[in-house]
Parts: sequence; C-alpha cells; structure tokens
Amino acid sequence: MELTGSWLRIDEEHIDQELRDTAARLDRTENEMALDFSSVRRIDPGSVRALEELATLADEKGVKVALSGVNVDVYKVLKLLKLASRFSFANQPAPSSPGGAGKP
Repeated sequence: MELTGSWLRIDEEHIDQELRDTAARLDRTENEMALDFSSVRRIDPGSVRALEELATLADEKGVKVALSGVNVDVYKVLKLLKLASRFSFANQPAPSSPGGAGKP
C-alpha cells in the first residue's frame, strides 16, 4: 500500500491486509479517505469481508470512503452484495505524485 497525499493505492496481491490496515488508519483520519483500486481486477470473499469491515468502521467513525479506478467487474460484485452504496466512487485514479497527472 502506498500513501500518496490523502490517497491510498491498493495492491491486488495484498488487498485483504491493506484494507485491514486502512481500517486501522481510520482513527487518524478526520472525515474522508480515498482508495485507489485501479490495480484491482477482481476481489475474493476475503476481500469482500475486509471491505465490509472497513465500511462498518468508517460508518461508526463518520469517515467517508471513496474508491477510485474501480474495475467494472469489481463494481458489479460490490453492487450485487449491496456494498456499493456504502462507498462513493470516482473514475480517475489517484495522482502519481502531488500535483502530478490525474489531478484536474
């Protein structure tokens, strides 16, 4: 997981652990967190559980979680499992560096 400003880049190979680490960071987050899912092509049941836990904890702490760069197939899974409504979505992935490409 790479921290880029207020963005956390999620690596598909370690998604479960990175989502759990992200949940632990919610205590240090004031009101919003963005996760870059552009490298995530599919999610397994463990990842779904980690996303559910993250959403629940974020709701409890009043933190909004935005997912960016979400693959259509991943979005469909989240929608079918009624998890999509617990996150906001952005089409553009996180910037590669502060002030870099990807910012409007």
